[in-house]
Amino acid sequence: MKVLGLMSGTSLDGIDAALLEVEERVDVPRQQAFFPELMEEPGLLLRHSGWGVGPGAPSLGWDLVTFHTRPFTEIERATIQDAISSGGARDLTLLHTRLGEWFAAAALDLLQRAGVSQGDVAALGSHGQTLWHEPPRDGVRGSSFQLGCPATLAERTGIGVVSDFRARDLAAGGHGAPLVPWADRVLFSSEEGPRALQNLGGMGNVTWLPRVGDPAPILAFDTGPGVVLLDAAAAMATGGARTFDQDGELASRGSVRRGILDRLMAHPFFRQAPPRSTGREMFGPSMVEEAARELEEESGATLVPGVPDEGWPDLLATLAALTARCIGDAYRRWVLPRGVDEVFIMGGGARNPVLFSAIAQELAPVPVRSGEALGMEPDAREAAAFALLAWAHLKGIPANVPEATGSRGPRVLGSWTPGRVGGEP
Repeated sequence: MKVLGLMSGTSLDGIDAALLEVEERVDVPRQQAFFPELMEEPGLLLRHSGWGVGPGAPSLGWDLVTFHTRPFTEIERATIQDAISSGGARDLTLLHTRLGEWFAAAALDLLQRAGVSQGDVAALGSHGQTLWHEPPRDGVRGSSFQLGCPATLAERTGIGVVSDFRARDLAAGGHGAPLVPWADRVLFSSEEGPRALQNLGGMGNVTWLPRVGDPAPILAFDTGPGVVLLDAAAAMATGGARTFDQDGELASRGSVRRGILDRLMAHPFFRQAPPRSTGREMFGPSMVEEAARELEEESGATLVPGVPDEGWPDLLATLAALTARCIGDAYRRWVLPRGVDEVFIMGGGARNPVLFSAIAQELAPVPVRSGEALGMEPDAREAAAFALLAWAHLKGIPANVPEATGSRGPRVLGSWTPGRVGGEP
């Protein structure tokens, strides 16, 4: 069964699309080892194949056929940012349908690249674009708001769409996040020992996976900011000329301001025990602006937007240290005590050498490696996960992880929007 996954995260860099082929294998023991295969194919990215098992699922053979990112244009990114910061009902309504069109374009482009017809795809799993995420607290259930019209996506592609993945877990008292741990267990568990996957999208989150055959529950939660603060600071420093700190160039020229770092680490979120989730509502541009003002007061310098050499490198270096420190603190509190043989960095932040190095220092002596060592491009992991979550929806398999989200129990995730019946035009 071919399933397609789409993901657009808080970094707003674009739409990740992954095509996954999944096969149920009833002829192998459920707890047998995971076997990956890596293959180079002309015209496609690295293919990653293997099989694994997930709670409530049969043994699965799977193949990441191809992956591609459709970058957002400057206008598209600004439209989303404006809707998040100040959008009214009309703005949100228009953005909902526009995102549906943009997601459809990303899906069709991927299928064309892979040479796969729309009729050969059983389902399309679309996370949508998160505009607001409110975790449960003080006895009040949480809420989460994703846009990206599934009807538009189904109409343009002709493929049935599974969407709104967070809602059922939230309704059951959970955080609706993180969503990918069930898929992580299927895709990345190892017979050699426990491992952790650290995502560095806009936000950071960790999935701890027990060794294959170990019945221990998965541990997964948001560690705090990933690259969202660095992206905002880079945009401010360059007057909007950059949307992220490519190769950590600005941060590499700065010095960490320890006083500012310690104050930022005093945020109560970092002491909150899992289950926990967060978003740009808590860690966003306002935090960067506050840190910039504090740096100006401390140094006497003036941080002028568009003049990146004056004080901004110190701010970027400090924010990179914050992301690494909050990851290290979270691991020391809750992850490392469970045992970790190795950590794999996933997501766009894996390509920032300053951030990668800082995380490796925080977690030493545990080996820290790029997600590419798993045979998968780091950006592909979440899109591949949503393809697998769409498969689980079709099979009626609960794919949330109550131990990670805090929900009352296992739930089948997502809502179904049929594709075009009989290939109607």
